[in-house]
Amino acid sequence: MPARLTQIHRWIHYTLGIPEYTLTPASTDASFRRYFRLTYNGKSRIVMDAPPERESCDNYIDIATRLLATGVHVPAILEKDLARGLLLLSDLGTELYLDALTEDSADRLYGDAFRALADIQSRADKNGLPSYDERLLLQEMMLFPDWLLSRHLQINLPEEQRVGLKRVFAFLIANALDQPRVFVHRDYHSRNLMVCPGHNPGIVDFQDAVAGPVTYDLVSLLKDCYIKWPRQQVNDWASGYCRTIKLPAGVEEATFLRWFDLMGVQRQLKASGIFARLYHRDQKSGYLKDIPRTLSYILDLGQEYAELQFLVDLIRNRVIPALGEANQSCVP
Repeated sequence: MPARLTQIHRWIHYTLGIPEYTLTPASTDASFRRYFRLTYNGKSRIVMDAPPERESCDNYIDIATRLLATGVHVPAILEKDLARGLLLLSDLGTELYLDALTEDSADRLYGDAFRALADIQSRADKNGLPSYDERLLLQEMMLFPDWLLSRHLQINLPEEQRVGLKRVFAFLIANALDQPRVFVHRDYHSRNLMVCPGHNPGIVDFQDAVAGPVTYDLVSLLKDCYIKWPRQQVNDWASGYCRTIKLPAGVEEATFLRWFDLMGVQRQLKASGIFARLYHRDQKSGYLKDIPRTLSYILDLGQEYAELQFLVDLIRNRVIPALGEANQSCVP
């Protein structure tokens, strides 16, 4: 048995005082964090394993506390051992939004997610959170040329095209910084929302929260890297959400939808780069198949934003053709 797993078993047995139990993998995420389902005496709990040399529990505890104060449904922290990097959490169940979303269920499930998001944006304390500032926005977008283009696809842009990409990045950063700032979950999507009876949705993977643009989490939800809906349906949902929240005087729905579209491009550049990095750095190939869907949201905007034309042409003419062959050679 690996040493880390042995340490977890000892913590459960000796520190928590649970002599008889079963421990099974619950989920992993894109970090070094892991989750196990602990079952004992008819109860189900989640053990979060965050090795201290690689992950910190401090952010998780801080953000969970802020979110619990708003009344949204996040795991309660039942026990903690920060020296070992272990938390015992309440169990929100096993049904992901991703598995439950259908044409028949989407309005209901997204309606619940919209209400929870509005509560987070209007009530969650964002004081002291890292700022989604120019530096972080750019750092995230650079994952696209560094990991997807150069490392994964072996596409090395000449200087003129690098300048063109920088112009697009500057345009997207300006759009993000123009928006009202709220508490941002940062990964508010179908793999981090759980279907929960009575208090839906359950919300997980929130430890990287920041203070940033009002449309960011809505983009994560509606322009999801793992499931895609028709463009008009997405716009209708986004418009409906816009009408339920308080925006600064003079901000019209059309402005909100423009913010939403362009914020999406920033996130999709980031996500596609992360998916490539997960393969090359962390040997996780499962996300490669999500890159074409993620980039398709940018292609959908090709006729609407002249400022994106360079990026759209680059993705359509060079990235998409290269992805098929590159991904096929990477996935067993």
